Amino acid sequence: MSGEGMEMKHRMSGEQNGSIAAKEPPGVETMQLKKRVGLFSGVALIVGTMIGSGIFVSPKGVLREVGGVGPSLLVWTGCGVISMMGALTYAELGTMITESGGEYAYLFKAFGPIPAFLFQWTNVILLKPSSLSAIALSFAIYVGQPFYPACVVPDAVVKFLAAVCIVLVTALNCISVKVAARIQVFFTAIKVLALGVIIGVGIYSLAIGNTTWLSPDKAFQTGHTITISDIGLAFYQGLWAYDGWNNLNFVTEEIENPVRNLPLAIMISIPLVTLLYVLANVAYFSVMTPSELLASGAVAVTLGNRFLGVMSWVVPFAVVCSTFGACNGSCFAASRLCYTAARKGHMVEILSMIHVKLLTPSPALIFNSFIALIMIIPNDFDAIINYFSFAAWMFYGGTCLSHIVMRFTQPDNERPIRTPMIFPALVVLASLYLIVAPIISEPDLWYLYAAIFILAGLLFYFPFVHFDYHPPFMKYITIFLQLLMNVSPPTEAPKDV
Repeated sequence: MSGEGMEMKHRMSGEQNGSIAAKEPPGVETMQLKKRVGLFSGVALIVGTMIGSGIFVSPKGVLREVGGVGPSLLVWTGCGVISMMGALTYAELGTMITESGGEYAYLFKAFGPIPAFLFQWTNVILLKPSSLSAIALSFAIYVGQPFYPACVVPDAVVKFLAAVCIVLVTALNCISVKVAARIQVFFTAIKVLALGVIIGVGIYSLAIGNTTWLSPDKAFQTGHTITISDIGLAFYQGLWAYDGWNNLNFVTEEIENPVRNLPLAIMISIPLVTLLYVLANVAYFSVMTPSELLASGAVAVTLGNRFLGVMSWVVPFAVVCSTFGACNGSCFAASRLCYTAARKGHMVEILSMIHVKLLTPSPALIFNSFIALIMIIPNDFDAIINYFSFAAWMFYGGTCLSHIVMRFTQPDNERPIRTPMIFPALVVLASLYLIVAPIISEPDLWYLYAAIFILAGLLFYFPFVHFDYHPPFMKYITIFLQLLMNVSPPTEAPKDV
């Protein structure tokens, strides 16, 4: 069944189940999410979600694997190139399929509802909320640290501050898309400025002669022979620092002039982040030795303490701003995946609704944040997240494969931009390696559990989506939540909205 057919079937099912369709408020032509994400907002969404706390706190995973400064910088640059190829592939898909939801929409179009459902099941229930909770916990640690200078911030305080962060960004996103976009621009500007300060320190350090570990004779001293496995694991570490390059595709329907602004935002953002990451690493290596960097708990803080003096507080402040901005961007993008999936009947109907006055997908926002709040409670959720991480690359590879497949199965589709086929092909190969490498290098039953969890989505797909079964009590819950949250199903939007 086509996407349009699934959506029509879901709307008819909603009418039969008693959901209330509201009339548009005065002055509002359609009950739809509006196009309020411009070029600057798009760049801020990509850059702001790619740059989290990692580049400030612990950019040492790559160095640990390859053992040398020169190979480390080459891997950071290579990761930027792979991210750019993936993002340009998504740019073609996003301008051909102008529907929000990112990978969900593309997998649906190329392979049908089952792969798309498994993608949204894994991301909506686990990956997106866990990412939001992890970023919020990083935010909480740096906010709480000034109040506990002589000890570790208590676990209860960290969890409370993380919950406050999640609730705050959710409230801001529920109130206004425009407000959320402006917040994203503001905090992205701060984190880019902070990286600019770090890079400036690096330039000064190089100018006064601290070039030992960047000279050719030292830079490529690794202490061990670098194997193919080492290179692959280094790329695995680096590419996670670039994660977020696909977030603008989750909000395609809200981008002003997406044919222009989607690819342009990508072509600005990915090279910018790559340049910032590489230059920040150069700055770190100009200030400390590789062994000092590996031993440091927060490399940017170490750099600040050595060179910024009384202004060393700038680095922790930058981490707070960086993580808050990343939380805002993550919340914004994740809710659109949930909203789009629900609109096609792949989630409960209430999640496909928008606020009748504010025109924001508040039920989807609240649902994503509710799961993230639950994920704050466990003491160690990081291990589970790590074992599920290979799933993200499975879907990245599947989406780039969908680009190749649709070039042959749907050759007549309008493609405002065309990406060279070598780009998605290389990303598919990289994805295959990144799926297999961690399982071979460190086999663990958790990978099996992760695969079982993904496939467990079929237990929900067949009764509730394929056979369209709706428990009788759901209509009462839907109506109650509609009235409580003042939301309504979206109406059909005109082509130019």
